[in-house]
Amino acid sequence: MKAWAAKYKDVGLVVIGVHAPEFGFEKERANVQNAVRDLNVIYPLAIDSNHRIWDAFNNEYWPADYFIDGSGRIRYHHFGEGDYGESEHVIQELLKANGATGLDESTVRISADGIEAPPSGEEQSPETYVGYRQAQRFASPERVAQDSRKTYSPPKTPSLNEWGLGGPWNVGAESGVLQSAPGKIVFRFHSRDVHMVLGPAKNDKPVRFKVTLDGARAG
Repeated sequence: MKAWAAKYKDVGLVVIGVHAPEFGFEKERANVQNAVRDLNVIYPLAIDSNHRIWDAFNNEYWPADYFIDGSGRIRYHHFGEGDYGESEHVIQELLKANGATGLDESTVRISADGIEAPPSGEEQSPETYVGYRQAQRFASPERVAQDSRKTYSPPKTPSLNEWGLGGPWNVGAESGVLQSAPGKIVFRFHSRDVHMVLGPAKNDKPVRFKVTLDGARAG
């Protein structure tokens, strides 16, 4: 998106992002502003916390791309990641139909890393949720106590994509909150990368944590 916005901004392309949150913390304006700054997003972004734009498009996907011509008609859409070359060709055709000339009809080449890196192609582990509203494959021997404190034991031999908790936790609909140290999350995964969403307590004091991979400190 950033590359398309930069490449075609002088020939008529306008890119507008819409941030439609899935979880409560994603509705906080400061969190969105920090992410926009950290990811160097150069185009305007609407914060759609009440999902009015999402509902107006009858959208069901993150991400979803809608390609709109100069008359305001949706001419193409794409749901999910990938097919970037095809999407860019659609942009080029719509710009030419709108009168743009001298377009560079090659497609952008992106080398991204970190959270923007493309999937590895060997990914076998899906998004995993700690909150009970969407949690699956919980493998601690204790049953989850919703919205109340409970002490859990980490699973000894979890199968692929199973996970569990250790220590005293309060598991809510969208998150699990460690009530006192020590505590742990155990997850057996198969993927190039793991990205965890973590946050401090409401007092905003720093929280120390350690990541181990197969029992050893991650490199």
